[in-house]
Amino acid sequence: MKRKLKTLSSLLMAVLVLLSFAACSESDAKGSATEAPAVTDSVLTTITEALSQEEIFWQDAEYTEDTAIGKGETTFEFQVIVGENSVTFTVSTDKEILGDALMENNLVAGDESQYGLYVKKVNGITADYDVNQYYWSFSKNGEMMMTGVDGEKIEEGAHYEMTCTK
Repeated sequence: MKRKLKTLSSLLMAVLVLLSFAACSESDAKGSATEAPAVTDSVLTTITEALSQEEIFWQDAEYTEDTAIGKGETTFEFQVIVGENSVTFTVSTDKEILGDALMENNLVAGDESQYGLYVKKVNGITADYDVNQYYWSFSKNGEMMMTGVDGEKIEEGAHYEMTCTK
């Protein structure tokens, strides 16, 4: 039993030594390290994977700075929140329903369903639960709404938010 344990530990030690040699960089004749390998697709994939999904989503944003948009008598704020990033729109409209005003200004898009508009795209950013397990949550003045954007009558001066949520 002792002999088997010694043999196993020796074998394990040999594997560790081989792995440590493989991890070290080779040196050229002058003793300096060889050049780093070129950036490959696998390196780029690793870098992309290191970005959070929210950062990747934000790269698709049409607007990244606060913006005034639209024309009309009623004004409200519409904030898009994706992870650490957000942008606030000051929207002016003559529409009475929030979803209509947002679609009029190309701020939201989605699919009609039996429950109303299923918002999949906000400010150019797609969050589709069936595809990536993210969705857009809707709130007004910081409180979650029980209606969708197409069921919400616009309130002058209100602050509406769409947050990319997992």
